[in-house]
Amino acid sequence: RAAAHRLRAGEGRLRAPLRAEQPPRLGRDPRRRDPADAGGGMTAKLGELDLHLAGEGRHERIYERLGAHVTADGVSFAVWAPNARKLSVVGDWNSWDGTVDPLEAQGSSGIWHALVPDAAEGSTYKYEVLGADGVLRSKADPFASAAEVPPQSASVVFTSSHEWGDAAWVEARRTADPLRRPMSIYEVHAGSWRLGLGWRELAEQLVAYAVELEFTHVELLPVMHHPFSGSWGYQVTGFYATESTLGSPDDFRAFVDAMHQAGIGVILDWVPAHFPRDEFALAQFDGTALYEHADPRRGAHPDWGTLVFNLGRNEVRNFLLANALYWVREFHADGLRVDAVASMLYLDYSRKPGEWVPNAFGGREDLEAVSFLKELNEVLHEREPGVVSIAEESTTWPGVSRPTYLGGLGFGLKWNMGWMHDTLEYFSKDSIHRRFHHHELTFSLVYAWNENFVLPLSHDEVVHGKHSLLGKMPGDRWQQLANLRALYGYMWAHPGKQLLFMGCELGQEREWSEPAKSLDWHLLADPDHAGIQTLVRDLNRAYKAEPALWEIDFSHEGFRWLEPNAAGENVLAFARTDGEERWLVCVCNLSPVVREEWRLGLPIAGRWREVLNTDSRFYGGSDVGNGWGLETEEVACHEQEQSALVTLPPLATIWLVPDAVDNRT
Repeated sequence: RAAAHRLRAGEGRLRAPLRAEQPPRLGRDPRRRDPADAGGGMTAKLGELDLHLAGEGRHERIYERLGAHVTADGVSFAVWAPNARKLSVVGDWNSWDGTVDPLEAQGSSGIWHALVPDAAEGSTYKYEVLGADGVLRSKADPFASAAEVPPQSASVVFTSSHEWGDAAWVEARRTADPLRRPMSIYEVHAGSWRLGLGWRELAEQLVAYAVELEFTHVELLPVMHHPFSGSWGYQVTGFYATESTLGSPDDFRAFVDAMHQAGIGVILDWVPAHFPRDEFALAQFDGTALYEHADPRRGAHPDWGTLVFNLGRNEVRNFLLANALYWVREFHADGLRVDAVASMLYLDYSRKPGEWVPNAFGGREDLEAVSFLKELNEVLHEREPGVVSIAEESTTWPGVSRPTYLGGLGFGLKWNMGWMHDTLEYFSKDSIHRRFHHHELTFSLVYAWNENFVLPLSHDEVVHGKHSLLGKMPGDRWQQLANLRALYGYMWAHPGKQLLFMGCELGQEREWSEPAKSLDWHLLADPDHAGIQTLVRDLNRAYKAEPALWEIDFSHEGFRWLEPNAAGENVLAFARTDGEERWLVCVCNLSPVVREEWRLGLPIAGRWREVLNTDSRFYGGSDVGNGWGLETEEVACHEQEQSALVTLPPLATIWLVPDAVDNRT
């Protein structure tokens, strides 16, 4: 086979701290000592310390030892397969002959190793494994840093030669607190954003687009190698390799580098909950249930037909913990969004009685997964300060985004699935019926401070017959567009960070059901759709400029209800503050009726002005509003000492701030 990549060889270094000490804000008891780092250069053979740490599950740079690494004398191959009877590496240099390059077992560690002089940078290879069951299997390397383009499934010897240009970004990240910074996330499936683009092209076009729309972060659906490029990417077969259909690993590094140099953070979807059954990948790797549980009541996922990682095995935990660090260290990722956390936490997730095994105490909680997730967050936050971990978790499990030393799981943020469900349910109702559902909108503020929330309008909400966001909106064409604009205005002002899936900023009309199709960019020729895109840009711009919207996202001190109970009018109003002197008031009129001289209590006296009106003509609205500003009167209202008479445009959200240069009294 032709070599896929030809890049210069290099050498890595081992840094394998024995344990993580968790900073007080996020993790383990800070009084616990952290032993000194262990180190050593890349050599052809693994050292005793490598084998010890790997067996203990604490080798944080195990990817620098296992896998394929170019040395001065050839390529070092190492793989964990403790139950294999015999193991060799086959590739294009030895005509895929399993008798040429056998690997040698490294004591009782379960690791096999060989130095192959004839292999080189760009060589394609697999491991030929004679399993404990007597079956000969051809397996891709679990630690491969590159893979062939599907449908081919071999691994590729690859050494990075990318020279990073984002040192200033990475250094600033280490001292930043992502919870107290603006975070507006653009969720992207890279392969279908614009068809035909690879990472190098995306480094130009997607970067420029994210900057133009003023998002702070881009979150990518899994970029880890998966065998079907037309999928969403959650069936990962190469946890250490990038998706080869979009380019080499260094092409992806160039993409992240360009994002950072443009001021945009990169968050990666990461999938430790399960892996597919493909015969060339992890399943039955050495003829036994090695990475997965042997008992299908633990090891088989009923929803996705996949296998569940055995997190009770040290080497499997190490594989995943090191993998999380790998994407942050090797690709400079700014965060990991951990997929399907709920499925990891519960042994009976999507299982009927009799289809699951209770834990040692007879409960339904997966104690091994809980322990793993806590350690993941402890290690990640300690080793890579400023990196954020985000949980996609849909249950009421307490303390998902609370420190582990306080009993939490240690995540930085959690997706607010309750807010998403209630909000979309409300907005799907015709305005005449919304009075009966009013508190579906206000309910999110009952629990808003229980976790550090992200408000997600993600890919999951525009697939599988759920319709696009625009398609969920009721009414005629004008009302649908107005409802969507009002929703975005409400969402951006609500406490929490926000996430919007690609295409939603265009007012995409069809749902995203086929990743093989590009977004409907032609919609921007329609002023109504172009108006929605302009609104999203202006929301991001105003959001980033106003600390009241993000400085205190996760405490009641940054929020004040003004009018939560105007159900008969479909109106709600609230104020946001940075806890000092800055204020922003958000008012939503979710009926198609203009409300003139609606009295609104305001937190400080003086002149106020609109900084955003989703009914503006620039967004396709009817241009009703308060363009000349507002002056408060000494009339108490909404528990405020002063108020003003405002005009509420139909099916719209307005943002008001004090009319001063610095928004201060």
